[in-house]
Amino acid sequence: QVQLEESGGGWVQAGGSLSVSCVASGRTFRDSTMGWFRQAPGKEREFVAAITYTYSAYYSDSVKGRFIISRDNALNTVSLQMNSLKPEDAAVYYCAVGWPGLLRKLPAAYNYWGQGTQVTVSS
Repeated sequence: QVQLEESGGGWVQAGGSLSVSCVASGRTFRDSTMGWFRQAPGKEREFVAAITYTYSAYYSDSVKGRFIISRDNALNTVSLQMNSLKPEDAAVYYCAVGWPGLLRKLPAAYNYWGQGTQVTVSS
């Protein structure tokens, strides 16, 4: 049974930093793309960042230069370091794993999802 378990998140003041991590279990994910999405109340789930099994990283324009995604293939983990956080970054953050190819920014292209972890940014 595949499981994705997120940790981290929490509360931070604007300008601060937080990190979230995700551990995948139940199968091998070494050839997968691992990503992070977020969803704020009343909004659709949106792409944040993704990293391929060859360690190529992709970011949404809204977080580029502030967030860093990384992965450890041996441990089946993906992490997101979030710096210079803004109130508009507040959301539930979800990790996702799949084989999306060029569709890496589309939630529907991912096969497995975590339960989400809350990130709150106060102004």
